[in-house]
Parts: sequence; C-alpha cells; structure tokens
Amino acid sequence: MIFDKNTAKKTAELLLQINAIKLQPQEPFTWASGWKSPIYCDNRITLSYPETRNYLSTNLAHFIKEKYGKPDVIAGVATGAIGIGMLVAQQLDLPFIYVRPEAKKHGRKNQIEGIIPTDKNVVVVEDLISTGKSSLNAVKALKEDNANVMGMVAIFNYGFDIAVENFEKDAISLHTLSNYDNLLEQALDTSYISKEQQQTLQNWRVNPAEWNK
Repeated sequence: MIFDKNTAKKTAELLLQINAIKLQPQEPFTWASGWKSPIYCDNRITLSYPETRNYLSTNLAHFIKEKYGKPDVIAGVATGAIGIGMLVAQQLDLPFIYVRPEAKKHGRKNQIEGIIPTDKNVVVVEDLISTGKSSLNAVKALKEDNANVMGMVAIFNYGFDIAVENFEKDAISLHTLSNYDNLLEQALDTSYISKEQQQTLQNWRVNPAEWNK
C-alpha cells in the first residue's frame, strides 16, 4: 500500500530523474535471478542526491510517526536500506540497527548489528520490495531476538502478487512511498515512455519469470 498518491508520483519522479530507476523495455536488463526485466531499480543511488534523500527520509519518518507513533528502534535491511534507514532514525531521533541476510561466520557472529533491548517496538525500513523474501527474513531475525516488529516501510514496491502473499502470510503490514503502477503513470505523464512501452512494462509484471523468453 502506498502512503498517498501525490507522494507516490513525486517519489517516482525523483527516482526517474536521478536514474535510480531505469526503464528500458526495448533493451531489457538481466537480474541476478536470471529474469529479463525492462526495469532496474537501485535506490542506493538516492544517497548521492541530498534533495532526493531528504525527501524520501522525511516522508518515511512522517509516515512512521502517523502510523506507529514513536517506535523504540528503526531497523534497516542490509545492505540497501542501511543508509536510508539511518537517515529516518536520525529524523525521528531514534536508535538505529541493521539486519544482515545471515549471521556473520566470524567475530560475534551477529545477524543484527546494534543494540536492541528485549520486547522493544521496531519499524523496519527497506529500499525496495520485490518478492519480499529478504525483507521478511530480516523481520524473522528481529522476532527471534524478541523484538516487536510493528511493520515495514519502503521506498519502492514492484507490486508482485507473490510479495503481497508473503507479507499477508507473515502478518506484516507494508507501506511504500511509491510503487510500479504509479511509476508507470508518472513515466507516461512526463513522456519518459510511450503508451506502447507502458503496455510492454505492464505485461512484464504479469509474469516476469517468463517475459521476453
């Protein structure tokens, strides 16, 4: 679920302007999974643009206050959401931690980096939601460490059905600044893509694993 329409369109506009999101329906990217994709999203690029990162962190922080009050801790999902998560925590004047995909094999063998007292309320910050698997893996680690996960917020969501199912199954609420539908709408409104390209991009999301084979 997006925060609101205006924020979704503005977020999409900013991400397209700085090339954090690229749309190339005629020259698809290849994801690590092997999928051919007309879109590539790297929200870590936003950290290099002060105006954009301030807009994103301010709106994420504002929503957290509106939705959850003031949690005890903000958690970022490594590695993509460490930067934006820390900015959100700074805006809210809250402690920050981050969650690795798995525990380290050396040292203290931490999966969660930072201090999280037992039974504290945590909101998780992500940069990007695809299937939701890695995001929910972080939630699982936090719960196993006796944290109370209130919900998750993110910059962008592809809107895959599998992600919706995964979050519903784990009973975790998810809200994002923008999503795929609003991105395509903004891209069409600004002539970044044509109507024909919009249809190609919509077709991809229906079955990304088989698209363009």
